[in-house]
Amino acid sequence: MADKVIKKISSEMNISVRQVEAVIKLLNEDATVPFISRYRKEATGGLDEVSIISIRDRYEQLQDVEKRRAFILKSIDGQGKLTEELKILIEKSELLSELEDIYLPYKPKKRTRATVARENGLEPLALSIFNQQVENIYNEAAKYINVEKNILTESDALDDAADIIAEMISENAAVRSILRNHFFKNSEISSCVVKSKIPEAVKYKDYFNWSEKSESVPSHRILAMFRGFEEGCLKLHFLPDEKISHELIAKEFKCIIKSCHDFIIKSSLDAYKRLLAPSLENEIKTELKKRADVEAIRVFSENIKELLLASPLGEKNTLAVDPGQRTGCKVVVLSKNGNLVADTVIYPLEPHNKIKESAEIILDLCGRYKIEAIAVGNGTGGRESLAFCKSLNLKNVIVTMVNESGASVYSASEIARQEFPDYDVTVRGAVSIGRRLMDPLAELVKIDPKSIGVGQYQHDVDQKMLKQSLTDSVMNCVNNVGVELNTASVELLKYVSGLSRKNAEQIVRYRTEHGQFKNREELKKVSGMGDKTYEQAAGFLRIRDSDNPLDASSVHPESYHIVEKMAEDSGCTVIDLMKNKEKRMMIIPEKYVSEDTGLPTLKDILKELEKPGRDPRNEFELFSFSEGVNSINDLIIGMKLSGVVTNVTAFGAFVDIGVHQDGLVHISELSNSYVKNATDVVKVNQKVSVTVMDVDIERRRISLSMKQ
Repeated sequence: MADKVIKKISSEMNISVRQVEAVIKLLNEDATVPFISRYRKEATGGLDEVSIISIRDRYEQLQDVEKRRAFILKSIDGQGKLTEELKILIEKSELLSELEDIYLPYKPKKRTRATVARENGLEPLALSIFNQQVENIYNEAAKYINVEKNILTESDALDDAADIIAEMISENAAVRSILRNHFFKNSEISSCVVKSKIPEAVKYKDYFNWSEKSESVPSHRILAMFRGFEEGCLKLHFLPDEKISHELIAKEFKCIIKSCHDFIIKSSLDAYKRLLAPSLENEIKTELKKRADVEAIRVFSENIKELLLASPLGEKNTLAVDPGQRTGCKVVVLSKNGNLVADTVIYPLEPHNKIKESAEIILDLCGRYKIEAIAVGNGTGGRESLAFCKSLNLKNVIVTMVNESGASVYSASEIARQEFPDYDVTVRGAVSIGRRLMDPLAELVKIDPKSIGVGQYQHDVDQKMLKQSLTDSVMNCVNNVGVELNTASVELLKYVSGLSRKNAEQIVRYRTEHGQFKNREELKKVSGMGDKTYEQAAGFLRIRDSDNPLDASSVHPESYHIVEKMAEDSGCTVIDLMKNKEKRMMIIPEKYVSEDTGLPTLKDILKELEKPGRDPRNEFELFSFSEGVNSINDLIIGMKLSGVVTNVTAFGAFVDIGVHQDGLVHISELSNSYVKNATDVVKVNQKVSVTVMDVDIERRRISLSMKQ
């Protein structure tokens, strides 16, 4: 089974069998995707994380098909009906739908009209007609009249025979395959409103009388209609032209005897309407939903990745402001490493307008704690709070706005309560805003990705698939950046390659009891840190002030001896080698190739020695919204503004232009040229220049364009 699956994946992905085998072998040995991608390039031929995840997911899918194949073979064999011809047919089938079509006649089923007809002894009549073995079907039917079984006339017998033939046609693998292709290529998704639900269905008014080709309907419309259907507001159908469907079935049953032909065609119409159409409609509904889920999850995962990899300001003494008008602005002070050192409330906004008193408090805090940056949340009152902070003209202090989506979710979470048991949600929310500026990744991993405010229809898609994809994305980000072992939270550590939440908790517990880790080797003393876990995690954990300089890099401990040999051959220490570019340039990597270590790893090591522990994220850039535009009422059509992309969807991008209501750049307005996928043009957190196209104040909708 494994060889067959591996060869199929190799063919589909156009990569060698050896590469697929290596990935699957490593995964079966509990190696993680980040570890395989980073530290096992020789084995995989340098496959990246995307390819490794694709192999993993496809392998699981094909294994499910193979398990189903084995079950079907066993089931039919157990019924004593497995012929050699049928066995070959089952073993040759590659699609799950093909297997299910073959199995359908042998599948245990509930009592049907055909089941009752067979119990009444009408199967011989049905088969004689279906196989065209009778000239006159009424004369043949007369033989089956049975008063005890309530078969009183020839018509009664023929009705029962028709039910059997209809079921035979509906279970015919060739018919189902032909019709399935017809459905997927030519069906239309049509929706209409449930009249009794019109008042509450207004949000779906675009779909009250809607139809389009199923094959081309975009994911966001599929999910919108499915949500309306699930809420009982819409009726949905997925059917192709009925006449063509009938013709396709008829072509499969060419009859010479007219009476048999007419009877079979009539039975086929019943088979289509009562059995085939509903069954295939469910199939296409399931497939469309799956297709829409995959696309929505792809976009969501890309958005999360961009958000998590946003530029960090770094370790700065930070003052954070969570804007509030009626209850005041909550202010917190964070040390360079993100610890809460002070908190208070100021009232610079309406209706209080205590500007002077608020300014004195901020100036005092900035002086006392040597503040280097001020982070202001972008909620209600955010622009006004930002303007107030900027008006203080603080020298050498960065003042910027921070997206606070999900901060309220974090502040009310168990994680926040554990971090700050003596503070209320307002303080926790302000802390989250400040920490997001310092290190977005470290802070956002504490929040359920679905609550961060990016993506579309995340609560409607397959939740298992969504969770796996988001976990992959977060793991990718965390391990790509690397984690400082002596400061990382449990929530951050649990995403490190090879670590579980329990491992992360044990690391933090050890750190609390024994003080900071002095080197990576000390990790082995942590409870539950076995050799395999250590192998998977060590390279992604950094120790800045370790007694081994390589512990601050992404060089894996298993390769330390190589660097030490390089240093020895260069006549210097490891530290000297890391600092001296000329010595590194003299190293010939081919000289250190061994059975266990190839050129890809050696080149990665030399690259890492050049800039050990380098953060792959972009440098922080200060951004400001256009001055004088603070609310939707300030917008004028044609106005050009600065903005930040907050969300990318299948139909376009939402952009924050600083008016407390994101505007939409439709996919057709993203570029002067044609755009197939919005994610090809824009990313979450990207700074953009937009033009106001339309403003609907009543519905609070803003249309924007990025066309030049």
